[in-house]
Amino acid sequence: MAWIILILAGLLETGWAIGLKYTDGFRKPVPSVLTILAIAASMYLLAWSAKTLPIGTAYAVWTGIGAFGAAVLGIWLLKEPASPARIFFLVLLLVAIVGLRFTAIEVPLAPR
Repeated sequence: MAWIILILAGLLETGWAIGLKYTDGFRKPVPSVLTILAIAASMYLLAWSAKTLPIGTAYAVWTGIGAFGAAVLGIWLLKEPASPARIFFLVLLLVAIVGLRFTAIEVPLAPR
């Protein structure tokens, strides 16, 4: 369950990263509120998943999903360049995210 929550947190990070582009420096109210809500929800879900996942792995996967998603949506929505080198490194990032998923061990915190 922690992995599903972490993936959702990463997708929300992608959303708020792209949302920043639409806030116009937080001068547009609707995109600003949606971006702030996505930031809060993303961090809450990251914290929740980090209860059982190693924080280094959880944080790396969270930021990796956010970076990958923001770059892909930047190419698709914002018409940013999609050079072969950029695509290659995005694929490497995706491989790293998947690799972390399959090499991580869930370790619940000891009760206090």
